[in-house]
Amino acid sequence: MDVIVVGCGRVGSQLAVLLSGNGHNVCVIDKDAQAFRSLGRDFNGRTLKGLGFDEDILIEAGIESCSVVAAVTNFDNSNLMTVEVARKIFDVPHVITRLYSPHRENAYMQLGLDYVCGTTLVAEEIFAKIQSGHGHHIDTFGDYEILRFSLQLQDEDYSTIQVADLEHPHEIRIVAFDHNGETSVPTGESVLYNGDIVVAVVKQNRLAGFSKYMKG
Repeated sequence: MDVIVVGCGRVGSQLAVLLSGNGHNVCVIDKDAQAFRSLGRDFNGRTLKGLGFDEDILIEAGIESCSVVAAVTNFDNSNLMTVEVARKIFDVPHVITRLYSPHRENAYMQLGLDYVCGTTLVAEEIFAKIQSGHGHHIDTFGDYEILRFSLQLQDEDYSTIQVADLEHPHEIRIVAFDHNGETSVPTGESVLYNGDIVVAVVKQNRLAGFSKYMKG
């Protein structure tokens, strides 16, 4: 697939090399051309000097046929601007951002943004998300995906749903949820609200039917 990586620091360069080494077409964007030296000889993709939220730069990088944009600079605001331009202007199906400030985590979930928070193993985690092909991926376990997402209830007449009414029709399991900053392990009678943060285990062949409940 075609992937754009914005930011060529330690995380961005490692991620780009992982992707290109696994057969993906990668373009790396960074405002400092000297940063591309960290890609080394194993990288066989393209590099482009510029800002990751500049529409002209993104078009030159190939965003119009791009499957994934990963924004991994050292600045949360730049990363957020990049992924918002990618998904809202260019309709990129999968955008991932690196998040430095943990206090923004719930806000990113409410926005439906796929992100990785922290500084250790960030490149490997983003690589796993891209390989899984799903924006809310946490991990893969056999035929199942472990997902974390903001609950999106489609019917405007209903702002809540019982856990059992979500689990049974889709053959999934809700592991935990967060409502207004309070995290709980649910029972079948627990009530979920639109916008709650949910961790669920979903069989891979059920993802398509269940994805309407996942924001982003």
